[in-house]
Amino acid sequence: MEHFAAPGREGHVFVGPQGGQLRRSNFRDDWVTARKAAGVTAELHFHDLRHTGNTLASTAGAGTRELMTRMGHSSSRAALIYQHMTSDRDRAIADRFGAMIRGGGGVASGSPGGDAERT
Repeated sequence: MEHFAAPGREGHVFVGPQGGQLRRSNFRDDWVTARKAAGVTAELHFHDLRHTGNTLASTAGAGTRELMTRMGHSSSRAALIYQHMTSDRDRAIADRFGAMIRGGGGVASGSPGGDAERT
C-alpha cells in the first residue's frame, strides 16, 4: 500500500504509474502484473475484490443507497446483489429478534395487531 496506492484517506488503492486513476484500457495488464507479483492465482479476478469489499460494507451495516453510492450505480438492482445473507448476519438478526421479544418490543404499540388478543 505504501508503494503503490495513492496517499491519504481519499487516495485510490490502485493507481497508474503517474499516480492517476487506472483506465479500463490499461487496467487488465496492471492487474495481472500485480496479481502475479503478489503470488495470487489467476482464479482471483479483480471483480472478486469489489464483490468482497461491497459484501463486507453491507455486513457492516451499509444500506442499499450507501452501497449504490460506493459502487457508482444509479439503480438498487446491483446493490442488492451484495446484500448477501451470511450465517453471522442471520445469527445477529435472530439474536436481535429474541432481545426485542424478551424486552416487550416484539410488536410496537399502536401498530396493527399491537392491541389485539394473542392466541
